[in-house]
Amino acid sequence: MKKLIIASTSTIYKGTYLEYLQQEIESLFKDAQEVVFIPYARPGGVSHDNYTKMAAKAFDKMGKNLRGIHTFKNPRKAIEQSQGIFTGGGNTFLLVQQLQDTKLLGPIKKAICNATPYLGTSAGSNICGITMQNTNDMPIVYPSSFTTMGVIPFNINAHYIEPDPKTTHMGETRATRIKEFHTQNNIPVVGLPEGSWLRVSGDTITLKGNCSARIFKKGKEPYLLETGAILSL
Repeated sequence: MKKLIIASTSTIYKGTYLEYLQQEIESLFKDAQEVVFIPYARPGGVSHDNYTKMAAKAFDKMGKNLRGIHTFKNPRKAIEQSQGIFTGGGNTFLLVQQLQDTKLLGPIKKAICNATPYLGTSAGSNICGITMQNTNDMPIVYPSSFTTMGVIPFNINAHYIEPDPKTTHMGETRATRIKEFHTQNNIPVVGLPEGSWLRVSGDTITLKGNCSARIFKKGKEPYLLETGAILSL
């Protein structure tokens, strides 16, 4: 049975890293002593070591050891034997390229489908979708494919923001960009605001957190999913 937390962000306003998710994470990884961390997204260009150290502090508070995948001699075996997996946020293009180069996308998907608990934040959540095409990130590298794990039957737009009718900003809204995506693609998209997350238990996907999510389907009017509701696509 799949067990995932798919979060829009690692940190919410005035909070510390993963603080708002601590109880959820403790529940997800309750049977794990060590969690494998995937730091490949490198937010702000931080090194793998420094990113892992930052994330490890949050896991220390929960009595868990966090070890970066880059420190294993055999990363594939580390994923196969892991008690839990956490993929952090950053640049989704870089994350996907690195997972393709290390041939880890398949093993991570297999581990998830075999009930290894998985936590993703931002870019680490984007890769749970069918493709990474609804990321907000700049294409600083060129992955060989946009296809990701597909452990959920839709794509994620993390850090989703509802259009502000009072703004003077003349650029595209997130809703506009997702509408453009649906002129060429059929994949549903979940606009996941900061402070919200999806809890996946088997085939049941529940929206949690303080905010509603916006659901986009090709040819349909977008609608809001209230927090606490089960997502059915």
